[in-house]
Amino acid sequence: MSQESRVRLVCTVRGCARELSAGSASHSCVAGHSFDLARSGYLNLLQVQDRRSSQPGDSTEVVAARRRWMKSGRAAPLAQALLEEARRLGVGEGTRVLDVGCGEGSFLGELEAACGCEGWGVDISRAAIEAAARRFPSVRWVVCNADLGLPFAAQSFELVLSITARRNAAEFARVLAPGGALLFVVPGEDDQHELRELLHGEAFAVDRVPGLEADLAGKFVLERRWRLEWVNTLDRESFGDLLALAYRGARDSQRARLERRDEVRVTSSYQLALFRAPLSAS
Repeated sequence: MSQESRVRLVCTVRGCARELSAGSASHSCVAGHSFDLARSGYLNLLQVQDRRSSQPGDSTEVVAARRRWMKSGRAAPLAQALLEEARRLGVGEGTRVLDVGCGEGSFLGELEAACGCEGWGVDISRAAIEAAARRFPSVRWVVCNADLGLPFAAQSFELVLSITARRNAAEFARVLAPGGALLFVVPGEDDQHELRELLHGEAFAVDRVPGLEADLAGKFVLERRWRLEWVNTLDRESFGDLLALAYRGARDSQRARLERRDEVRVTSSYQLALFRAPLSAS
């Protein structure tokens, strides 16, 4: 976080919210609250009382599985769709982009490298942010609880991404600049239906976009939505990674039975929905 940025961080200590000033090894506010930069360059703004466990979010093992999944290219169609939409929106050098629930950072890191935007990623998992910071040091990474609040000044970003992640409508509206874009990616109705049928004997189709529209009503307007779908053929290792990512609650007996399969074809299906912030405050 050594380069100058137009984005201003704010203190996450309860009742403070003063602007954080960047030093060589830490960020601090005028009230005396200070946050050290990790060696890999990320900033941890998560307060002890704002987490439900000692290690919230994705574990080191899940982060490693997600990294292998991304490296395999099995999420490449989604990464390409995000890049194409960013270019359509005019994202380029200096565009401030926030990825909320960024995980190990591949989507944002690749977007920043391709478009030259100023990327910021937040996640509650320290393991995920650590992995992201080590792989994409030019992006700015922050550990925080996005459900409670985003540690940024108002109107900090032109584009906010939520890729199968959080949907804090009030905070998204606060940190987006007037007319800014909010891009959601949610699982499609038939996403991983083969795996759900193997686990549960059936797979229900659920359209998540209407619920998303309801959550954002009054703050954003749906501009367009589109669908993305492809099929991956998984070997035993990649199938195990998918189970680790998507079905951490599966019983050990279920996982052991499924992981013995040598090859599985699994559908990846997503709905992408682009919303717009008003051009001026109502």
